[in-house]
Amino acid sequence: MPRYPQLDCLRGIAILGILLLNIVSFALPSAAYLNPAWQGPPSDTDTVVWGILELFAEMKFLSLLGLLFGAGIIFQLPRGLPWITHRLLWLVVFGVLHGILLWQGDILLSWGLTGLVVYRVIAYSDRGENLLRTGVVFYLFGVGLLAGYALVSGHQPGSDWLPQPADIAAERTVALKGGWLAIHDRLEQFDGRLLALVTQYGWELAGLMMIGAALTRQGWLQGQRPVSHYRRCYRYLLPIGFMLTAMSVSLQYATGWDFRWSGFWLQIPLELGTPFIAVGYIALLHAHWQRLSGWRLTSLLIQVGRMALSNYLLQTLVCTTIFSVLGYFMALTRSQLLAVVPLVWLLNLAFSYCWLRYFRQGPLEWCWRRLTRWTAGV
Repeated sequence: MPRYPQLDCLRGIAILGILLLNIVSFALPSAAYLNPAWQGPPSDTDTVVWGILELFAEMKFLSLLGLLFGAGIIFQLPRGLPWITHRLLWLVVFGVLHGILLWQGDILLSWGLTGLVVYRVIAYSDRGENLLRTGVVFYLFGVGLLAGYALVSGHQPGSDWLPQPADIAAERTVALKGGWLAIHDRLEQFDGRLLALVTQYGWELAGLMMIGAALTRQGWLQGQRPVSHYRRCYRYLLPIGFMLTAMSVSLQYATGWDFRWSGFWLQIPLELGTPFIAVGYIALLHAHWQRLSGWRLTSLLIQVGRMALSNYLLQTLVCTTIFSVLGYFMALTRSQLLAVVPLVWLLNLAFSYCWLRYFRQGPLEWCWRRLTRWTAGV
């Protein structure tokens, strides 16, 4: 698989960026992730933090990873389809173990399953333009399904949006006691996550993977276009994406995070704007890569990106230790959690730097490759 420092840097930025949102899932009840008013009107500080993260980070870095995942499939194609099949099956295994044993917010299972569905479409698509159109259709279909749920949903929020004191107490007990109690709780949520993948999110994720693969086939994702082209791209894409996202953020705030609006209808402009911003971030980096490539921070981000899987799981280990083992679950507000994020980032940066001084791959990346080679027989 060829290594492109720009793509490793983007992957590193995305892995660090998703922690800005995931930290809420580690430290607060599940309802807090989408609803900042899960315990009543939030403070002004928490509202501002929520709005900034919605505008610049919510789904943006996750979508960036989806685009890069599609690129990774393209780079793996020379190894053959059996190699990719086994590689994705092992990612599913990692996701099951991660999601059941450590943290219910796992994305590896969803990505492995979605990859198994779309990689043959990517492999047999001769023209990047056709693959790009297919990816856009899949993504828009997923957004359309969200609109369908908005039409049929009830007006009363459930515990996943507005939890009662008993629900909050139960989540806190599970988070702090851990062990078999937490594993049992995660198992009970397992089928719901799979259902959400099949009935909505998986369509968007498949679309992003195909878009990323198409842009890779065209050389766009690797930075093979003139700098002036990438400048034009982000100058058009980012304003469109931020306008749609700002519409969602402002209206959610105006409606007081009403369940029917904020849970469904106002997620639509957010999800429509996200691909524009994610692709705009890529164009922004390529447009200024000549200057950025000389920065020390950029080389550290590249190392994080080369060990993306290991760093993703490291974030889980660190955050579950802080908030579950050490007992800080529900101890910090949304805004206070932002002070924890840079500490975890420093661990990611230091771990990647130290590890790659002695090894060519991250520990999980090495394990993933060896297992794939063992079962694929290639």
